[in-house]
Amino acid sequence: MSENTEVLTSLNTDELRALAESNLAPTRQSRLDELLNQNRDGDLNASDTKELDDLLAQVDHLNILKARAQLTLNQQSDSQS
Repeated sequence: MSENTEVLTSLNTDELRALAESNLAPTRQSRLDELLNQNRDGDLNASDTKELDDLLAQVDHLNILKARAQLTLNQQSDSQS
């Protein structure tokens, strides 16, 4: 991925900070914790396994967006120095 596609140029500084500091919604985090515990105990059925996979994919996507937001903030800070 090139540097230009990694930065989030369409967001302002406040939006970038909010994104960089964001977390999974509390209800989703609670469900993720529950599913992870069930998985650890070997108690997941096929439907729960799919739900866990979907939630983990959402976490991965959120983490990528957070990293891109932080990268953009860092680049903005570097260009102002």
